[in-house]
Amino acid sequence: MTKARGSGLLLLLLSSGIFIVWGSSVTRSTPAALADFKAVYYGARCIMEHSDPYKESEFLHVYRAEGGNFPSDLNILQSFNRAVPVCINLPTSLFLIAPFAMLPWGAAYVLWMIFTIGSLMLAAYLMWNLGANHAPVLSGCLIGFLLTNSITLLSGGNTAGIVVSLCVVAVWCFLKERFVLAGVFCMAVSLAIKPHDGGLVWLFFLLAGGVYRKHALQIFALTVALGLASILWVSHVAPHWMQELQCNLSAISAHGDLNDPGPGSANFRRLNMVVDLQSVISIFRDDPRIYNPASYLICGALLLAGAVRTLRSRFSQRSAWLALAAIAALSILPVYHRVYDSKLLILAVPACAMLWAEGGPIGWVALVVTTAGIVLTGDVPQALLLPLAYPSRLGAAGIFAWIPTVVSMRPVPLILLAIGMFYLWVYLRRAGPSSLTEPEGSAREPSATRTA
Repeated sequence: MTKARGSGLLLLLLSSGIFIVWGSSVTRSTPAALADFKAVYYGARCIMEHSDPYKESEFLHVYRAEGGNFPSDLNILQSFNRAVPVCINLPTSLFLIAPFAMLPWGAAYVLWMIFTIGSLMLAAYLMWNLGANHAPVLSGCLIGFLLTNSITLLSGGNTAGIVVSLCVVAVWCFLKERFVLAGVFCMAVSLAIKPHDGGLVWLFFLLAGGVYRKHALQIFALTVALGLASILWVSHVAPHWMQELQCNLSAISAHGDLNDPGPGSANFRRLNMVVDLQSVISIFRDDPRIYNPASYLICGALLLAGAVRTLRSRFSQRSAWLALAAIAALSILPVYHRVYDSKLLILAVPACAMLWAEGGPIGWVALVVTTAGIVLTGDVPQALLLPLAYPSRLGAAGIFAWIPTVVSMRPVPLILLAIGMFYLWVYLRRAGPSSLTEPEGSAREPSATRTA
């Protein structure tokens, strides 16, 4: 092991220790700790006790009967009452969390914490190991900062921690061609719980062709099997779950509610705010008939360009990491996501390290945008920037007068868009049609002049 690689690994280990200690401490002291896990845990308990989790009254009946606690703070209680008993989890989420729900709450949440911490640290190490081939210290710094600023993800107990980690582990398995069946299982579970997090990653492997398309089809088959089993399980107790789930989603996404991306949202100025592109466009026009189509059009055009290039280009490891870096950022923007989902940016670290090792202006831009993305999606920077996020409508001033206001109010989706566009641009330049006939070994290896 080189000195630089040892230093990078030490940074990763230190950040992992801080993540475990700080995250566990915050979780124990937070009044509404593990609220997101409670939502899915007690939802699964409802099914086991033959109650409909998608009906708030039945959910609360089971929650109280099981000894569930309510926050004493009225402001926290208001959010708790919208986030926990209003079930918006898919049947597959409830089905896959059922093994945890078979345990008493105390044992279940400890096991969930261990599983979340372990999966995040595994994903972090795998991505660092890949980035360390080019820039071990840089990779250690980026991933270490991401880990130590994932405390709210751990304290909230959201499934995103495990979903993102399983997706990252699956990517490593496929590109390293090791433990492929484990990778198929990990990606299928990730998609079954939160398909909007890793769905575009799966689509990339489907479009990449060859053995990767085979893996994608295996994932699809397993995900469908999990979905069918879940639907049969839930439908036995809640035959109208689909209509009830749609009503819950509409209610919690209504103007002023928790999942509203607009400035009138109850969570507009809180940690783990909504970070899709709608949350930016809504500042100009708080109307879903405007911000939804606009977001779909912008993200759709970018993703279509990447998809066409993937279909026309010959697959290579280097181009794959560039594509995955773009996908990691763009996946968050078209539909509802919160800041904890943006931990998928860990997939951009190997591409950043690769471009940095090559040197030149592109390496510097990769470093700046990737670092900015990881920093701005961190817990501490979010907390420091919250006072700037005042909901307001923009006046008739020019666009240059709007920019500082919009950037201060919604920096995360803007930096995600910048990251996605940058890596997509590099991917399009380096994965041209000529690569269809270019030998795999002809790709220029990165310069070894930078080892940071």
